[in-house]
Amino acid sequence: MHIHILGICGTFMGSLAVLAKSMGHRVTGSDQNVYPPMSTQLEEQGIELWQGYDPEQLQPAPDMVVVGNAMSRGNAAVEYMLDKGLPYRSGPQWLAENVLQGRWVLAVAGTHGKTSTSSMLAWILEFAGMSPGYLIGGVPGNFGLSARLGDTPFFVIEADEYDSAFFDKRSKFVHYQPRTAILNNLEFDHADIFDDLAAIQRQFHHLVRTIPATGLILHPANEPAMDEVLAMGCWSQQQAMSIGARSESESSGSADEQYCNEESEPWRAVALRDDSCSFKVLFEGEQVAEVQWDLLGEHNMANALAAIAAARHVGVVPEIAAQALGQFKGIKRRMERVCCINGVHVYDDFAHHPTAIETTLKGLRANISDKERILAVIEPRSNTMRLGVHRPRLAPSTILADRAYWFQPEGVDWELADVIQDSAIPAQIASDVDSLVHQLMLDSRPGDHILVMSNGGFGGIHHKLKCALEARYPNHDE
Repeated sequence: MHIHILGICGTFMGSLAVLAKSMGHRVTGSDQNVYPPMSTQLEEQGIELWQGYDPEQLQPAPDMVVVGNAMSRGNAAVEYMLDKGLPYRSGPQWLAENVLQGRWVLAVAGTHGKTSTSSMLAWILEFAGMSPGYLIGGVPGNFGLSARLGDTPFFVIEADEYDSAFFDKRSKFVHYQPRTAILNNLEFDHADIFDDLAAIQRQFHHLVRTIPATGLILHPANEPAMDEVLAMGCWSQQQAMSIGARSESESSGSADEQYCNEESEPWRAVALRDDSCSFKVLFEGEQVAEVQWDLLGEHNMANALAAIAAARHVGVVPEIAAQALGQFKGIKRRMERVCCINGVHVYDDFAHHPTAIETTLKGLRANISDKERILAVIEPRSNTMRLGVHRPRLAPSTILADRAYWFQPEGVDWELADVIQDSAIPAQIASDVDSLVHQLMLDSRPGDHILVMSNGGFGGIHHKLKCALEARYPNHDE
């Protein structure tokens, strides 16, 4: 079967393309913006890509057109598809019908941490010999691909609340019908399709309604927005999770362990170091595992706890899960180090929401000395950011950086000047990537950490920074 995918370079659609290709289909696709790492992954899989949406790409007619949620009426390829009566599906519907049917689906949903948590969970199952299938909105370092079919009934999926397609405004995750569901957290986001938090909560409750009574919902303790979702009605087993800072008492029976004895909150992770690179896992008041790994921050510890708890639901004991996490390699574009040249570190991170910016900075700050500086470089590119919904929270989100550089991309209908004015740290605006790189070269010095945060290609700034540093320090040691 020939499948053509409109919007193929999105993280979800690109992963779907990999699955379709591995099923033996001929897969082609088109997109307006083609950039790594997804474009590289697709080309390596032998998937033919086209830039733009020319109706000629649908000639001769494919057997199925899979339509990404970035497509809208008026798009030339969409109009041709409809006029010619070509068969089409949304990506989530095609996935549910052709891949997920009859499988034990482990879904990871929430405003933040979906990619990291689903990557951890897939790796834990792989380490345990369960050879799961997975679809993740990123490229896990332990696998090198964002999706695969797997050899067992288990399938891990990053379950996004964004809508399915222009003709199906339900959230993607409503299609997946998981048996194990992680509901990591819930904040207002996607202001381009949701009017308010209540609208997102309704979609999350639609997901809750699809989980069988014998299934398991894992959720954070004391998160009001998620508690409200579950209060709408829940027919499945539930287990709550919480995390704690490093305990003053490391002895058995500490306050942390006693707190975990509460029946309503069986899972707890307690940091053993300030940077959370080491933590213990408690289940029903008893320590069941200890994790030693390379990831930073309480947010990653919370993600790991959820992955450990979900893996237990399919038979992986926490001790084995902890061993797996000790070998976890992370995900591309999640605090990924681009280079370190003459002591100047450059990182790439997908953060595009004030909470994500804040937690990413917190994780980095916990792992460097007080003498080292963080230069935060941020592109407010997401649809929600473009609408200015989170504008009041942007300046406070950078408080742990030493300097902030805000990039004003095209299509942002508001000025970043207010963010600069409200900033408690030195901050400035740039509207050109090359001039931004030049400014960073003037401002940076050995020992600095340049943290670039965007959910897009950001004009190739990462490569440009690397080249500029190499030119500045020609005899450097990386």
